Amino acid sequence: MTRFILRRLAGSALVLLGLSVITFALARVVPSNPAAIYIGPKARPEDIARVTQELGLDRPLPVQYLAYMRDMLTGDWGTSIGTKRPVLAEIIDRLPATLELILTAMLLAVPLGILLGVLSARWQRRPPDLLVRIVSIVGVSIPAFWLGLLLQVVFFRTLGLLPLTGRVDADLRFTSPIVEVTGLYLVDALVSGNWTALRDVAWHLVLPAVTLAAYPIGLIARMTRASMLEAIGQDYVRAARAAGIRESLITYRLALKNALIPVTTVVGLTLAYSLTGTFFVEVVFNWPGLGTFAVKGLLNLDYPVVMGITLFGAFGYVLINLAVDLAQSWLDPRTRLA
Repeated sequence: MTRFILRRLAGSALVLLGLSVITFALARVVPSNPAAIYIGPKARPEDIARVTQELGLDRPLPVQYLAYMRDMLTGDWGTSIGTKRPVLAEIIDRLPATLELILTAMLLAVPLGILLGVLSARWQRRPPDLLVRIVSIVGVSIPAFWLGLLLQVVFFRTLGLLPLTGRVDADLRFTSPIVEVTGLYLVDALVSGNWTALRDVAWHLVLPAVTLAAYPIGLIARMTRASMLEAIGQDYVRAARAAGIRESLITYRLALKNALIPVTTVVGLTLAYSLTGTFFVEVVFNWPGLGTFAVKGLLNLDYPVVMGITLFGAFGYVLINLAVDLAQSWLDPRTRLA
């Protein structure tokens, strides 16, 4: 197990290093002048030259890259050109909003996707199976931004049931302000007993969480169905049926346990996908998280933000994949030989 973990860590480090080189090079070849953007539209040539020197943009690219990586390893991720604040501080401030959205979506997607996949496999070639397959195909194929807009039209404009955008109502800070402890509004409102805020936060989470969960639900359901059908056809399942064991016990205790091994991989990949998939959802619902921050950075050619968000997302992606590998090696020790 130790050698397995060390191999995965070494591979993850190489991936992060290669991604940092590619992202740094692409950010520097964009035809723009970061110094001029940093100063503003009325920048004078002498000011641009001064800021270019201060930011180190006049040095060769390899020197700039080494300096950037040195500073990054010490906690200095650069300063945002748009907000004039440290990029790492901006990421930390916006991370709770993104995590709350992702965790809510995954808490919805994982059990629902597994349940739909099990029902589809158990009722193969029957109406429930057909319905689950249609739902999963739609969930996988429909674009997140289009689904978000559709849900806004239906549940806000037509039915008037759910709020349109944002994490909370604008007047909540005056009527029932949330005392921030973790930055996760659901947790903070629950811990402080602020039931008015808890209800408001939950209502605001419904539409973006459902939008973000649509793709994972479809993917997990399809993988669970395929794995369950393979497990149900095994000899030990036929032997259990011949012994007179209840079908529900065979499905949920015998077949599902073995079918969850490949499903674990899909759950990890969908969780990693949500780190980038949330960008579209946050823009549609004006969610103040990392996705909105990254899009603004791209539009403003804010290369420190682009670099910081890219590497932060890559680190999260690699960390999730490492956790999936460890979970698989625990469930099936044969994977440690791969």
